[in-house]
Amino acid sequence: MRLRYVEGAKELILAHPKLIIDNQDNSFIDLEKIWNNNLPIHIEIGMGKGKFIYALAKNNPNINFIGIERFDSIIVKALYKVIKEPLKNLILLRTDANDLSIIFKPRSIERIYLNFSDPWPKFRHIKRRLTNQRFLKMYQNLMTEKSELHFKTDNLELFEYSVEEISNYPMEITYLTHDLHHSAYIGNIMTEFEEKFTKLGNNIYKLTAIFKEEHNG
Repeated sequence: MRLRYVEGAKELILAHPKLIIDNQDNSFIDLEKIWNNNLPIHIEIGMGKGKFIYALAKNNPNINFIGIERFDSIIVKALYKVIKEPLKNLILLRTDANDLSIIFKPRSIERIYLNFSDPWPKFRHIKRRLTNQRFLKMYQNLMTEKSELHFKTDNLELFEYSVEEISNYPMEITYLTHDLHHSAYIGNIMTEFEEKFTKLGNNIYKLTAIFKEEHNG
């Protein structure tokens, strides 16, 4: 994917350290010092322009949220929203999510959202998929007991791959649908990609999963 250059993005990010953490060196982040409370922490990996995570944070003030995105030209779009209306329970994080176990302490995250992740369709890139078992292992290390992984996509091949990877890991799928918008699921918040793909007539696939207790520790 070729990203469009956004003039002044880096400068804007550096100018708002209370709203966004520019963690390009993937250094450890002490989340307790950021919020100084014991509220649960939910993260979205690859948040794009931030519509989903911002709406979640606004609707759930008793949960702390972190929106993670790698590219400044994308995350700055979310930053515009936060500058206009800051939320005490939302922090943006510019970092590479390849190994979040370095950035966050173990058992610190209660829920992880993966929305319309890059499908990496070429076989040689399969290990880059965010539902590959190497990432599942990372999530397991990060998440508290009985935490939930939420995954949405319009890509059937990626969804079927994800179902297989999760099923072959010590995890349990607790919810699965091949047509989210015509299912009984309550409380769905659409991302920018979801709105786009829905208008094209694409089905939206969703699952939630938890790590089995005997393996989560």
